[in-house]
Amino acid sequence: MQKLFMTLALLGTIATGSVAQKSKPAVKMSKAVTAAGLKEKLTIVASAEMEGRETATAGQRRAATYIEGIFKQLGLQPGNKDSFQQSFPVYIDTLSASSLLINNTPLVFGEDFAIGLQSVTDTTVSFKEIVLAGYGITDSIYDDYKDLDVKGKLVLIAEGEPKLENGNYLLTGTDKHSRNANQYVKLANARKHGAALVLFYQQAMLKAPQVKSGMYNKARTANNIGANLVTVNAKVLETIVKGFSTDIDEMISTGHSLSTTIATDVKVSLKREAKLLSSTNVIGILPGTDKKEEYVFVTGHYDHLGVRGDKIFYGADDDGSGTVTVLQLAEAFVAAKAKGYAPRRSMVFMTVSGEEKGLWGSEFFSDHPTVNLDSVTVDLNIDMIGRLDPAYKNSDSTKHIYVVGDDKLSSDLTPITDSINKNYVKLTLDRKFNDPKDPNRIYYRSDHYNFARKGVPIIFYFDGIHNDYHQPSDTVDKILFNTMEKRARLVFFTAWDMVNRENMLKRDIPLK
Repeated sequence: MQKLFMTLALLGTIATGSVAQKSKPAVKMSKAVTAAGLKEKLTIVASAEMEGRETATAGQRRAATYIEGIFKQLGLQPGNKDSFQQSFPVYIDTLSASSLLINNTPLVFGEDFAIGLQSVTDTTVSFKEIVLAGYGITDSIYDDYKDLDVKGKLVLIAEGEPKLENGNYLLTGTDKHSRNANQYVKLANARKHGAALVLFYQQAMLKAPQVKSGMYNKARTANNIGANLVTVNAKVLETIVKGFSTDIDEMISTGHSLSTTIATDVKVSLKREAKLLSSTNVIGILPGTDKKEEYVFVTGHYDHLGVRGDKIFYGADDDGSGTVTVLQLAEAFVAAKAKGYAPRRSMVFMTVSGEEKGLWGSEFFSDHPTVNLDSVTVDLNIDMIGRLDPAYKNSDSTKHIYVVGDDKLSSDLTPITDSINKNYVKLTLDRKFNDPKDPNRIYYRSDHYNFARKGVPIIFYFDGIHNDYHQPSDTVDKILFNTMEKRARLVFFTAWDMVNRENMLKRDIPLK
């Protein structure tokens, strides 16, 4: 007991004020955060076996099992009652019916016609005629639907918009398209005129690589959004009537609209079905001592883009680097506890999935927290810290890191961060992404934001956008592990200060 009180007294002197003081125990225990340890773990997390860790896939589940195994090995407590994993729902669409039959000729989905599955209205319908409505545009100075009755009918419209004799577009007077050329504006216009179904002709039809759409994370209501838009190619036009595609191509090139009604036998069947899947966040807790009901989070996302075609998107930097840093910091703080330097606050080490889909895992956690978010002093989020930003030219980029969000929510964070960096690692801290006018909106694009929107102060550590971002070439061999070690130690020292300082961070700046 006496040893415990001595330890607490020692730790309590580390950072009781607004500026961190250098701690010999922190320096000693930071040596557990090594380039070798980071590389060993990342070689597994970003391996071919993990198949790019796509949300709600076998690769993601293997990665979650690996992370959970490390948390168990370290002796962390489960972060979701008696489980290390917190499941959240994921949905995926499939077309259970996708047929287009014209004049008894079946057309092939993905080759001859395509449809965005997220906008499918279930339908089985037959038509005996098609109304060609030119470009499908209605404007104050131009109207393809003038004198056309399309209510309840199948309408065919083409890409593009009308032109002037000089080749410029009628509606803009320039060589730039108007918004009326957008296919979704055209679809809305066709629905307004009462069309039952819309065929949209593209000369180079965008291919649909699969019959399933992207995933989504919330249950949808029934499909009742109105007429479907089915994109079709020249083969479909030739199936309607021979020579039709040549006429429409000439219309597009000259800008002279055509309208006509063609007797044609058309049968369409479209039905979307949603399949319920799941993904998980992996959460481990290192209990604190005298302030164990308060928390410091260290987070990173372990999902990536998976396999596309024959390419694995390994995601070594994004965000394998953040994932293994979370693991390495957990290892370091457990080792510190074993040496008598137990954290005063509880530490929550959490890796989330679904980040690449839109921060799904962290959103679910923040809406279904396993601890009281009012008692969380900070979230330290790590998303890409293993590479260099080719756009950064100011100094030695191996000693550079973007620090994002430390000027938000708490006036304590910036001086603490600067003091920790000065005392321990001496990196160049770049805050360019704190600019509210940042066109990249980096502050809103990683999992820390779901803590921030609940009022929790955050710091986001980030290395910038490099040429391998979201490419199959984001591989382990390109990670600069010595640079990554320095950045990981900055997070370690920051976490050390946060768990041991006397007071929680102030929440004195409104969320913007």
